[in-house]
Amino acid sequence: MVLNGIFVAKKPLFVSSNGYLGFLKRRDGVKKAGFSGILDPFACGVLVVAYGQYTRLFPFLKKTPKVYQATLWLGLESDSLDLENIQKIHQTKVFSEDHLKEVLQKFCGKIRFIPPKYSAKKINGQKAYELARAGKEVLLKEQTMEIFRIEFLNYSHPFLSFKVWVSEGSYIRTLGEMIAKELDCLGGLSYLERLSEGGLCYEGEKLLDPLEILELPKVLGINNKDLKEKVKNGKKIIQDELQIAKDGKYIVQFEEFFSIISNQENKIEYLANRIPLC
Repeated sequence: MVLNGIFVAKKPLFVSSNGYLGFLKRRDGVKKAGFSGILDPFACGVLVVAYGQYTRLFPFLKKTPKVYQATLWLGLESDSLDLENIQKIHQTKVFSEDHLKEVLQKFCGKIRFIPPKYSAKKINGQKAYELARAGKEVLLKEQTMEIFRIEFLNYSHPFLSFKVWVSEGSYIRTLGEMIAKELDCLGGLSYLERLSEGGLCYEGEKLLDPLEILELPKVLGINNKDLKEKVKNGKKIIQDELQIAKDGKYIVQFEEFFSIISNQENKIEYLANRIPLC
C-alpha cells in the first residue's frame, strides 16, 4: 500500500473528479488523498493525484500550460456546451480548412470570458454545475484565460477537432462556444480530454519523484546534522545556515525527508515541513 505518493491518473468520461478520487482511494486502501486541477464530469484525461503527505505539494506544482484535445460539434445547441444538455441540432454550412485554421489562430492570447454555468467553478462553496442541474440561478463573474497555442487537428463536418495549450482557470467549452460564434453558428463540445498539466502526462499511474517535478532550487543538508535537527523539529533557521542569497522558495533536502521553505528579506519560513522521501 502506498502511504505517500504522487502520480498522474486518467479520469474517465462522465465521472466527477471527486468520484474518481474516491474510487482510487478505495482501490488503493488510502484514507488521505487529493488532486490538482479539477475536471468537469464531461471531460476525461489527466488528473494529478497525491496520497498522504504528498497532498501538501499541490501549491508548489507547476500548473501551466494545461493541454487539451477537443472536438467541437458545429450546430450543437446545448445549455452545458457539451453532450449532456442538448436542446437542438442546427444545420451549418461547410467551411474550408484554411478558414477554420485562420479562425482558430484569432483566439491566441488573453481572452475575457464568463465561465459556463455547467462547470466546476464554485459559488459560495458549491459547484456551479450542481446549482445549474438543480434549476437554480447561476451568476459567474467575468475572468481571463490565456491561449498560448492552438492547433488545428481535423475537420469532418460538422466536427472540428483541435489541440490547445492554455493557462490555469481556462474553460475549453467556453472557448468552443466562442469559436462557433466567430463562425456565425452555435456549437458545443462532443469530446474533451486533458492531455497534460504543467508538463505532467499520463504514464500508467507510475509514481513520480517529488524532487524531480517540483521546479524549486535545492539546498542539500544531508551532511549537516545540526541543520537536519533544526529543520526536523521546525526550529528557527537563518539564511546563512542554508547558504542562500536570493529571496524565493527552496527545497531543503535530507536523506529521509525534505522541506519547502521561503526566504524573504533574510526571514526563513517553513511552507511544508518534514515531507518523507519514499
